Amino acid sequence: MNQKEKEVWASVQAMNRCWTENSGDQLERLKDYFHETMVAVTPVDRLRLEGKEACFAGWSRFAQTTAIHFWKESNPLVRLYGRTAVVTYYYDMAYDFEGQKIATTGRDMMVLVQENGRWQMVADQFSPPPDFT
Repeated sequence: MNQKEKEVWASVQAMNRCWTENSGDQLERLKDYFHETMVAVTPVDRLRLEGKEACFAGWSRFAQTTAIHFWKESNPLVRLYGRTAVVTYYYDMAYDFEGQKIATTGRDMMVLVQENGRWQMVADQFSPPPDFT
């Protein structure tokens, strides 16, 4: 990765720490990484999430109802198009939810824009890998 791609990737990792390490005011800092017009398509919401507040509510709800024990991103790919970046990566996660221990893997694709000197997410879609068995 070149320096600009590393900068984008560092922003994605910092954003993920906000909700996976949910300590103190860290969760609230998540809003700094979400653009006002952000949209997200998630595997748990029937409709897309529209806007910063709706996306924050979704991430916050998950972070507050689970105990995340492990989170790891891998194999990042960052593509730059001027002040726009497309980032894809894989993740592994372990957490407790409603008394169940859950281990999962997935993939994430986000679009970020650089405004006022920082990278913000304008679109996100994440999902588990397909099961072809």
